[in-house]
Amino acid sequence: MNARIPNRFAALGAAVLLVVLAACGGQDNSSSGGGDSVSGEVVVDGSSTVGPLTSAAGELFGEEQSGVKVSVGTSGTGGGFEKFCVGETDVSDASRPIEDEEIAACKKGGVEYVELQVATDALTVVVSSDNDFIECLTTDELKTLWEPGAEGTITKWSQVNPDFPDETIELFGPGTDSGTFDYFTDVINGEEGASRSDYNASEDDNVLVQGVEGSANALGYFGYTYFEENSDALKAVQIDSGKGCVEPSPETAADGTYTPLSRPLFIYVSKKSYADKPQVAAFVDYYVEQDQNIAEVAKFIALNDEQRSALEGATAELK
Repeated sequence: MNARIPNRFAALGAAVLLVVLAACGGQDNSSSGGGDSVSGEVVVDGSSTVGPLTSAAGELFGEEQSGVKVSVGTSGTGGGFEKFCVGETDVSDASRPIEDEEIAACKKGGVEYVELQVATDALTVVVSSDNDFIECLTTDELKTLWEPGAEGTITKWSQVNPDFPDETIELFGPGTDSGTFDYFTDVINGEEGASRSDYNASEDDNVLVQGVEGSANALGYFGYTYFEENSDALKAVQIDSGKGCVEPSPETAADGTYTPLSRPLFIYVSKKSYADKPQVAAFVDYYVEQDQNIAEVAKFIALNDEQRSALEGATAELK
């Protein structure tokens, strides 16, 4: 089967006009794509979760600034920071905050940056729509599935819950360069990077989607947007962290009830790139100014008012 992730961009053609009109209506366009024409490339790499949001921003920005090419790679949050901290990229997509060793690497590489939260995610645990025995999992059951000690020992669903069938577990998840992997292992297993390794790993979330939807005994996890784009073939698992089962949604992620798997999503912007490359400054300004519209078009969970205010304040550090 083929994952249907590109569907989010089917709406871009119609949405572009609305976003452009929103950007231009009664506003001074000099700080974003609507002002003087710019050209060149904006190089982005990092999180496969954030990648589609940044790609959507690039597509929409391109309608105003056709001379700018926004190149978006998805080597994972960790892989993105490796490139960013040696000056290979202008912007780094991240599904977790930058870590101490990455901060040190950026300092060594002379890369100063600003962290901008651009969306919220409800990290989603999924099974195939053919799965008829899992509706909700406790965080303890998730730990039983994914902790390092499960490797080679927790192989049947009946070992996770005696009400589940005695069928072989098939697990799919992000690789170790992924910020999603880091976040999930931290909040579920209690230590970042602590995970069983006998699962089907990929930095490409499309591969994970295909794997899970192909088997009624499979389970995986990735960003909410990838679930939403494939909800006809996948089923989101409700999560019980001690206060009852809660399904992932924009509402439960925003109000904090979807815990502990709701999380912020970021871009990191090189101060040097912003200062020295007009196309980078124009793109980042557009991304921030049109963040709500971009999130809607790309089917991400938009920032709330408090987060939006924080984004605007953080952007001032680039000026």
